Amino acid sequence: MYNVKKVTEDLYWIGASDRRLALFENIYPIPRGVSYNSYVLMDEKTVLLDTVDKAVSGQFFENLEHVLGERSLDYMIVNHMEPDHCAIVEEVARRYPDVRIVGNAKTFTMMKQFFTFDVDAHAEVIKEGDTLNTGKHTLAFAMIPMVHWPEAMVTYDAYDKVLFSADAFGTFGALNGNIFADEVNFETEWLDDARRYLTNIVGKYGTQVQAALKKALTLDIAIICPLHGPIWRENLAWFIDKYQKWSTYTPEDHNVLILYASIYGNTESAVEALAGKLADAGEKNIAMYDVSVTDPSYLLSEAFRCDRIVFACPTYNAGIFPKMETLLHELKAHNFQNRKAAVMENGTWAISAGKQIKEILSQMKNMEIYDETVTVKSSLKENQLAQLDGIVDFMTK
Repeated sequence: MYNVKKVTEDLYWIGASDRRLALFENIYPIPRGVSYNSYVLMDEKTVLLDTVDKAVSGQFFENLEHVLGERSLDYMIVNHMEPDHCAIVEEVARRYPDVRIVGNAKTFTMMKQFFTFDVDAHAEVIKEGDTLNTGKHTLAFAMIPMVHWPEAMVTYDAYDKVLFSADAFGTFGALNGNIFADEVNFETEWLDDARRYLTNIVGKYGTQVQAALKKALTLDIAIICPLHGPIWRENLAWFIDKYQKWSTYTPEDHNVLILYASIYGNTESAVEALAGKLADAGEKNIAMYDVSVTDPSYLLSEAFRCDRIVFACPTYNAGIFPKMETLLHELKAHNFQNRKAAVMENGTWAISAGKQIKEILSQMKNMEIYDETVTVKSSLKENQLAQLDGIVDFMTK
């Protein structure tokens, strides 16, 4: 059965959600599922804006056929060529053989890599600033390379002031009937997934996100239609501000984050003592995670959120405990920067994790790293509590 939602008088959401998929891009856990958003503009010409993942193609085609009714499909705009949005481009072209496919030069290079149908026979190649008139609507196109693929672009409908934002402003999470952000408790139930989506998938490309935001902010936008998650039609400035912070590596909250690894519980005991001292010093909403049991995508997102971080882990095989090492390399790979950090290490002999952690942190931009490394030899002793006070002073000054 079709499931179609009206966005404006002429625009329809025809997407679908997948609640069975465990890992987005086969790497990021999505316990709340994910939506694949697709839109149809019904004007003098009919326009499909992006498709969906193959897993939900059945629902998509039911929705598309219902909206089109007896009409054919004139245009299909491909804002982003990643398979979760374009896996069924060839099938659309087969069902609607007269459709014109709109994209930029890089779009069609990639399309020929993915598919074997006669792409050139359908291609309408556009570039920055080009427009497409569909009747009363005029669609304009802007390139947003590396947000987060090189061919990515956005489409703007000047008539209804709608920005079709590709992967920008998206979020993990299946849609449950409510397709608008103002219909859900976004700040309490969706914001964490929005942050985790942006920081993990696009976090490396902060400069490119900033360039895209500058383009977007020159437009008069009333509605943002992303390819994942809820549609924005109210309080856009609040969400755009989040993107400004995330893409400039600006901490979102004034909180201490403690990231630790512990083999037999002794490092965990040490950071528990530190957390208690931080609380006594007035710190609220301290966040603490065992990196061995929490997926790195959540930890990276939390690191983007908080302004101060403590890294604590044992030496393992003369190096950093593997789960912590993985996280540190993830942070570095995502261009992480602009934080205060302190390091704790543990070991029974040949302790070296702290030095190696600091070497990785020092390769990140604008990191204020606490000079001293608190070294725990097997277990924290009472005469070391003053060293924890040093971290507290550093974090709270």
